[in-house]
Amino acid sequence: MRIAILLFDKMTALDAVGPYEVLRFAADAEVVFTGKKVGEVRAGAGTLGLVVDRPLADVPSADIVLVPGGPGQVDLMDDDEVHEWLRQVDRTSSWTTSVCTGSLVLAAAGLLTGRKATSHWLAMDQLPAHGVVPTEQRVVFDGKYVTAAGVSAGIDMALELANRIAGDIAAQAIQLGLEYDPQPPHDAGSPRKAPAEIVANMRENSRFFLQET
Repeated sequence: MRIAILLFDKMTALDAVGPYEVLRFAADAEVVFTGKKVGEVRAGAGTLGLVVDRPLADVPSADIVLVPGGPGQVDLMDDDEVHEWLRQVDRTSSWTTSVCTGSLVLAAAGLLTGRKATSHWLAMDQLPAHGVVPTEQRVVFDGKYVTAAGVSAGIDMALELANRIAGDIAAQAIQLGLEYDPQPPHDAGSPRKAPAEIVANMRENSRFFLQET
């Protein structure tokens, strides 16, 4: 089972690394980190390096394709090379997936038109412009298209995929091996739960948060 994870500059590292740590244990997985050119990309604010192993042209197909999000997503919204690659691998993929604002890239490539999808809560209002039905769930399945909400939701998505691919026992073993048992100090992980003043401040600074960090 080949899993192709798209890497690009200014992506959010956990969007890719979280699902990678889950899916690499599922059903004889071969993980390929792909991008526009081989070499290092710089995640987030440019302080963390990740490595593209194979260029897009060398990865014409995959069983699972995953598009992370992050500030660099903005640069991919009109990137014909990336869009064409996504459409190509989607023709034969079993699952076409995204984390955070990666769903906007899938949408821009025309793969989510008329479908339900989610994204980072600060970017949900951008989905309808691409013909997508925004859905405020942590993980959304619509056929073979699977979208996860912001950043950490990619781990939940990957565990659900592992469950569907390898079964309950395997997925539970992966979760236990990762000791994925979230117990955060605050119940503030969604705009429905966080204090109103924090939500308002992040909405006001959403451009900075999604595009500049």
